[in-house]
Amino acid sequence: MLLIRKATIADVPAITEIYNEAILTTNATFDSEPKTAGQQEEWFSRHDGKHPILVAETDAGVVAWASLSEWSTRCAYSDTAEISIYVRGPFRGHGIGKKLMAEIVTAGEACGLHTVLSRITEGNGPSVHLHELQGFETVGIMREVGNKFSQLLDVRMMQKIYGKKRTGARTSTRKRTR
Repeated sequence: MLLIRKATIADVPAITEIYNEAILTTNATFDSEPKTAGQQEEWFSRHDGKHPILVAETDAGVVAWASLSEWSTRCAYSDTAEISIYVRGPFRGHGIGKKLMAEIVTAGEACGLHTVLSRITEGNGPSVHLHELQGFETVGIMREVGNKFSQLLDVRMMQKIYGKKRTGARTSTRKRTR
C-alpha cells in the first residue's frame, strides 16, 4: 500500500538516503558530494506552508520524496517555486513518482503558488514525461551548464503555470494598426 503524506523531521534520514543515492548514481542532481543529516535538516527547515515536502511510504518505509522549494529569495519570485522529486532506485518505474508528482503539484496550487519550475538533465526522458503529465512545458534548454561524471550536460527548463491553459503560441496585447 502506498501512502503519500506531509514529511516530518523524522523523515529526514530517509530523505537524505534517497537523495544521496541520486547524487552518487545519477545525474538527476548536480550535487556531487553526499549530504549529511545536518545539512538536510537545515534544508528541511527552509520549507514552510508554501513550500511543502511530501514523502511516499510503502511497507518498505519512505521510498520517495518531493518538495517545492523557494526559487529565489527576491520578493518578486514569492509565488514561484522549484520542484524536486526523487524515488529510491528499486522503486522507480512503478508509478510512485507519478502519484507523488500529482500530489506535490496539487499542493503547490493549494498553497497559492502561481508557477513551478523544474530543471531536468537532458537525456532524462522519464522525468520529462512525468512533468508533461502534470502540465509542465519546456521553456528552454541551457547548454552545457553542468559537469557531472566528467560529462558536460544540458539542462531542460520546464514550467507549470497554475490556472492557465497554454497552447505554446503567444498572443500580443498590442493593437494592430493598418
